Amino acid sequence: MSEPSDYTPPKVWTWTAPSGGKFASTNRPTAGATHEQALPVGRHPLQLYSLGTPNGVKVTILLEELLAAGHTQAEYDAWLIRIGEGDQFGSGFTDINPNSKIPALVDHSGDQPLAVFESGSILLYLAEKFGAFLPKDIAHRTTCLNWLFWQVGSAPYIGGGFGHFYAYAPEKIEYAINRFTMEAKRQLDVLDRRLAESPFIAGPDYTIADMAIFPWYGGLVEGWLYNDAATFLSVQDYPHLKAWADRLLERPAVQRGRMVNRTSGALSSQLHERHDASDFETKTQDRLERQKENSSKP
Repeated sequence: MSEPSDYTPPKVWTWTAPSGGKFASTNRPTAGATHEQALPVGRHPLQLYSLGTPNGVKVTILLEELLAAGHTQAEYDAWLIRIGEGDQFGSGFTDINPNSKIPALVDHSGDQPLAVFESGSILLYLAEKFGAFLPKDIAHRTTCLNWLFWQVGSAPYIGGGFGHFYAYAPEKIEYAINRFTMEAKRQLDVLDRRLAESPFIAGPDYTIADMAIFPWYGGLVEGWLYNDAATFLSVQDYPHLKAWADRLLERPAVQRGRMVNRTSGALSSQLHERHDASDFETKTQDRLERQKENSSKP
């Protein structure tokens, strides 16, 4: 067991120093813009401002799935918001999302631009707008929304809880790691049991519930999140969840969605901004780097 902490919380908390850890530079106890920064607007009605984190990937997977299903009006511009540099605290971003979290979407197809924030809200908005990936039957729709909101409520225990204390906190706290590891494994077991009886999260059909859950829990069992967390969490204990994640990963739209606004991994898997379907073939970071090298040659 770890040594007991000698920290005693004060009667009234005050912010006296950065919290430490990977995200210390962007953590603060107040909301609102820190600087003036207008957001760019592209040529499509749908403008996405995001980063290739699990919450951001939910939305780009849905947009790519909509396009693959023939919904041409789902064409979109995806702009990169570098949260490590504080882009989410620019005045343009806080105007559309006062909570300063990615992703945020603006739909310019109506009489007035409509801002949509929170990833679950964006998924629901787009599914309803295009009449896709959300069952119309009340019973199946309710099941889909049950799991969508399960993910929205559960993921903070994975990201802000397990992931933070296991991978990002400036010190390893045994109690915190044990507490959130227990909850992470319980959630993985919830999904594994569900997928033992159903091909997709909400039933027989692929829906926004799958798209919401895949980047988080699929990422865990596929080994993408939090360094060696897959080993630490013994993800082989969840075979139905792993098989489901493998099936989704075979979908071309999922593969494309994972590339958009991504800033880590192989350069060939990173498409920092997406403004046209052809960008996947011409503007990934490996191609841009080669173009830059070639242009600098005498």
